[in-house]
Amino acid sequence: MDAGASWQSAQAALARRDIPEAQRQLRAVVDQQPAHAYARVMLAGTVLAQGRLREAVQQLQQAASLDYRDPALLLRVAQALLRVGDSEGVARLMRNACVARCNDSPTLAALAHVLQSLGLHADALQLMQRAAAVGFDSPDFHYFLGVQLQFNGELDAAEQALTRCLLLNPGHGRAALTRARLRRWRADDNHVDGLRRQLQTTATDSEDTAALWFALYKELEDLGDFPAAWDALRQGNTAMWRRLRHDRLADHAQHEAMARLAAAGTFAPIESADEEEGAQPIFIIGMPRSGTTVLERMLGNHSQVASAGELGDFAQQLRLAADQAGRALLDPALLQALPTLDYAAVGNGYLRQTRWRLDGQHRFIDKLPPNYLLAGPIARALPQAVIVYVRRDPMAVCFSNYRAMFGDSYAYSYELDALAAHHAAHTQLMQAWQQHLPGRVLEIDYEAMVRDPDAALVQVLQRCGLAPESGGSDLTRNAAATATLSSVQVREPVHARNIDEWQRYASELAPLRERLQKGR
Repeated sequence: MDAGASWQSAQAALARRDIPEAQRQLRAVVDQQPAHAYARVMLAGTVLAQGRLREAVQQLQQAASLDYRDPALLLRVAQALLRVGDSEGVARLMRNACVARCNDSPTLAALAHVLQSLGLHADALQLMQRAAAVGFDSPDFHYFLGVQLQFNGELDAAEQALTRCLLLNPGHGRAALTRARLRRWRADDNHVDGLRRQLQTTATDSEDTAALWFALYKELEDLGDFPAAWDALRQGNTAMWRRLRHDRLADHAQHEAMARLAAAGTFAPIESADEEEGAQPIFIIGMPRSGTTVLERMLGNHSQVASAGELGDFAQQLRLAADQAGRALLDPALLQALPTLDYAAVGNGYLRQTRWRLDGQHRFIDKLPPNYLLAGPIARALPQAVIVYVRRDPMAVCFSNYRAMFGDSYAYSYELDALAAHHAAHTQLMQAWQQHLPGRVLEIDYEAMVRDPDAALVQVLQRCGLAPESGGSDLTRNAAATATLSSVQVREPVHARNIDEWQRYASELAPLRERLQKGR
């Protein structure tokens, strides 16, 4: 059978969901036509569906090595590479000349999303602006353009893009919420009435409705109407909780399992004679909204430190070592594999996967807060890594989670009982890391850091073997893009104004405080 016939047979097999036959036919195609990029992408998909990550990566890396003149085909390969976590391969692919020559606005916007996924927000913004220049004008496009403008610190332009989105689609909840977070609203300049009108027209359990409630909360709080703000916040969280739910028992079991592995010595240091040379990471971990971005921005001012953003590369190296596909940071199958992994290979793979982000610096920051779950594997795989845990007052960090709206991430954050239970599990695991990995996790107190940022910064730099530099704690010096919920706040000087914000709602949060005190 020739390649064309095999290709048709593969399509037919996929249509009837016969994965083994589709895989057989796709292998025949790439054997006859090694440069058939679509066949390699689809073959990788069938392999991935069977849980085999390594072969999927190999097929996609071969596809990425081809010469591309079609931006749409390049986009397909880049998106597939993102799904398997090969950020270095995606970055190399995105430097192809056909990206610079692309004039198709939807393709430009999709390529911008690829760059955004890599944390290359300035480059992503350029592609989005090119898409706008050739006439792209959909609501979602203007929303994502506004988000990129915000990430890059262009807040006035971000507001204009979000306003355009909401003009085209008044019920676009995410756009309304992002706009609400851009600045502080006043009695003579707000969208409260419009948000209330829009909430009467959107579906009760939709994400748009939840986001509109969160936007209304933010603007009402700015106006000082705290009772109405709390009601809006409660409504938004209830809508998200109904959509997502959260398995509290599974969450607790996952944290306990990691603590047991630590106690059993699974992550104890070992000699590593063949560790990759070069720049070493600074992992900043903690609960979301605990102050990790503030510390990252201060460290990023140092001439010998690169800010790489929130990376999924370490977890993906664990999956490669276990040959297990999956989207979660951790799952039961990967947990079971952790005692058997080659951690030297994990560490070296991680360093190879991230070095493209550097420009001669000695250290780079990997600031993915949930990596606290993986502090043990990180410590074993990367003996020279610095792991910094930012700990924030329990009430402050839990309230900050409750008010955030993370989308489909962090489902625990939308219900106070689940939030308290997650915080307890998080705290117990961090105590286990300190007990079983002595000296490996440097703990920084958020409240102390914002009161004396220079002292906290010196403490971290000393652990990294770096000398302090003048003005290091001045966040306004750091003009780099940032993609966190704190992207507006961290362009201001370090301040302690938000330490006790939860106390505005002390009576409403009393049940949370009681549960946190009990450590449930």
